Amino acid sequence: MKHLFLLLILALGVSASTIKTTLLSLDYKTQTATVKLDKVDVGVSGFLVHARAENHTSILQNVHVIAYNKETKIATLKMEEFNSLQNNALPTGKWKAVVGDRVELAFGYSRSMLIAPSEEIYHRITKSVQTHWVHIDIFATIISYRGHPTPLKEDFNAMNIASSVGLLFIYLDKKLYTVDIKTFVILSISDAPLVQDTLQLPFYSRVEKIEANWWGEGSSELEAYEPYYFGLLKEYNPLNKVLIENIEKFEKGQKND
Repeated sequence: MKHLFLLLILALGVSASTIKTTLLSLDYKTQTATVKLDKVDVGVSGFLVHARAENHTSILQNVHVIAYNKETKIATLKMEEFNSLQNNALPTGKWKAVVGDRVELAFGYSRSMLIAPSEEIYHRITKSVQTHWVHIDIFATIISYRGHPTPLKEDFNAMNIASSVGLLFIYLDKKLYTVDIKTFVILSISDAPLVQDTLQLPFYSRVEKIEANWWGEGSSELEAYEPYYFGLLKEYNPLNKVLIENIEKFEKGQKND
């Protein structure tokens, strides 16, 4: 078991350090920008920081990597509204980013959350993977407040804003998926052949009851663990061949059972 998790930790070599660089170009018509980096994965998120004056900066937009050219080492970023520090009582500026502004990627990657089907699997993984774990009970409380016993993508965004969690780990059918919690893009998939004897829905937590809205998306009780989270991952990673193969293997195994 120790050997298994040593391999698992090595396979999960996602950097916990924030990647800092500067804007090479930007296009407000397409809401895209470019930066130069030695290496970065598609799906990694962050934000764009504009220098307003000496020692004064402002975060203007969220960004995430949508393409990376290994030969030129140029990453293309998609720019979106920055919504992590909303405060209607404070004034907002009309600044715009310019070439040379700072880009920070992988922000919050040192803080992680795990979706697991049982207490045993949750504790085995959190004790073996080196990261700062934010306890799943916080997320369970958030979705209970939002009335979503079936967690939605927007609920994971709310967790990111509330607790600065950057990485989401999801255990599915003896695999561990590492996901950027903002973009929901898979960064890595690792083998984790653990024995699952029990199942808790919608995931393991110590919160006894998750409240539900009367109607609306996410208000129904989650009935099946793997099909739902596989479906959620597939929605945001439709071209990930390894994911698709794993889903097909899981579905085939279900039919054979």
